Amino acid sequence: MPARRTTRARRGTTALTAALAALSVLSLSACGALGTTGAEGDAASSAHRNDITVGLLLPDKDTARFEKFDRPLVQERVGVLTGEEGRVVYANAEGSTAKQSEQFGRLVADEVDVILVAAVDAKAIGPDVEKAKKAGIPVIAYDRLAEGPIDAYVSHDNELVGEVQGRAIVDALGGEAENSKIVMMNGEPADPNTALFKAGAMSELNGNVDIAESYDTEKWLPAVAKANMKKAIKAVGADDIAAVYAANDGMAGAVIEALDEAGVSDLPPVTGQDAELAAVQRVVAGTQYMTVYKSFLLEAGGAAEMAVARVQGRDIQFDSLAGERVDSPTQKDIPSMLVPVVALTQDTIEDTVVRDGVYDVEDICTAKYRAACASIGLTP
Repeated sequence: MPARRTTRARRGTTALTAALAALSVLSLSACGALGTTGAEGDAASSAHRNDITVGLLLPDKDTARFEKFDRPLVQERVGVLTGEEGRVVYANAEGSTAKQSEQFGRLVADEVDVILVAAVDAKAIGPDVEKAKKAGIPVIAYDRLAEGPIDAYVSHDNELVGEVQGRAIVDALGGEAENSKIVMMNGEPADPNTALFKAGAMSELNGNVDIAESYDTEKWLPAVAKANMKKAIKAVGADDIAAVYAANDGMAGAVIEALDEAGVSDLPPVTGQDAELAAVQRVVAGTQYMTVYKSFLLEAGGAAEMAVARVQGRDIQFDSLAGERVDSPTQKDIPSMLVPVVALTQDTIEDTVVRDGVYDVEDICTAKYRAACASIGLTP
């Protein structure tokens, strides 16, 4: 059952950035970094200690963003917010539910101050969240909505992700969309984001295209997506597949490999998400139609801000960031931060990942892609 948003207002990136900036100023003020002095400053410093420990549990290493962006961004932001007194204890489950449960239990036993967790399996993590609750440790679900009594949820607007992907396919097919056969390559069923991505995509695709085949992808594994794409090619016909909805970039790459191996020279539009470097380069080359850019800086920074505010008892700052509410299968009205997303195409690379400093043009336009970069006006 997908999460239900009880507030569908989508705050813009500028508003969210302003909220993070405001919280940063307040945090620095409490630390004395902005010149707070005297008894009042001493009292604030005592009440809002900085020597906190944040547990960070990420789900896998197959999704490049978690190790490359999310982990270092959370660590850096916690350091800034605590005057470098706070620390992050990190573990990656590498796709194993059992391993993540063990890692979670270790954090509880070590009495960390707060846990940020991107669940491998949203339902399976529920009992661990219950244990943390009994131990008085707040849990913030990160990127993926976990079951159990979580204190907050920080992610992107995941239904909007699917809408952006689905709309891109319909737009790419134009007047031929209604009679076009497409293949849907959905994510891991145990990840609640999968249902949100799919619901958003279906809101754009349903009735506008012919969905010929649809697959779930165990643990988001590209190898599974590739095997399923081979099945789709056999069932539909390589030349009859007009587009492929691939839920993320890892699967998009696998889908493109399968099409290429089947001898498809004129590749159909293929979607993705996460703006992985390889995917951005495929967009430049025209082999992947688009990906969804999600600001890792805003998501990771927002999660760190909320975690520190929660531990330090800064309820006003916490509430200002958690301005929306979502429901999980086990809990209603969860305070949430939903970060906006945007389609990344050949036309928007400079205005997204390059502008935000995720990649330099030199990172994207290596020797292999230099000519393709030049053809779309992307030059150092």
